[in-house]
Amino acid sequence: MAAHTQKNNKPGKASGKASQPLIIAKTPAEEQRLKLERLMRNPDKLAPIPDRLKEWNPRAPPEFVRDVMGSSAGAGSGEFHVYRHLRRREYQRQDFLDKVADKQDKDVEYLDKVEQNKQAADERTAKRRKKREKMKEKKLMAKKAKLEGDNKTEDGADKSSDESEEDEDREAEDDAEAPSFIMGKK
Repeated sequence: MAAHTQKNNKPGKASGKASQPLIIAKTPAEEQRLKLERLMRNPDKLAPIPDRLKEWNPRAPPEFVRDVMGSSAGAGSGEFHVYRHLRRREYQRQDFLDKVADKQDKDVEYLDKVEQNKQAADERTAKRRKKREKMKEKKLMAKKAKLEGDNKTEDGADKSSDESEEDEDREAEDDAEAPSFIMGKK
């Protein structure tokens, strides 16, 4: 029979899935392509995403050491290998603890640096905001002075206080409606 026949080779029963021919990948690229094709056959199905590997932790040092090696001269030749293994494990554990401490120090330094950068940015923003407000005040004062000068030259006398207040209200509304990036609006 052909390679794509049913799984149980019984002609009477139809399986739910059409069986696919067995393809063996010869290269890593082909293996990747086959995996992608299998995933794309059913795009609604969730792709398996493996969990993140846990960080390696050394074994904790024993609380009670049963086979304590003495410093006597009669130690056998096999004891050196046991000692070497214990020493290697202890060095690994100490290196791990040093790396964890360094990582914590770097994390603290990073958070401090981020906080300093944020404070510096806030200070710059406040300084620039103050400068913008000063410029706005100066511009408003120049506008008021110009209006007062125009009012005096128009009729030789000042307009009534009601009319000047209405003009100021209209100008304030015009300034509020205009976007802040348009500087030369009159």
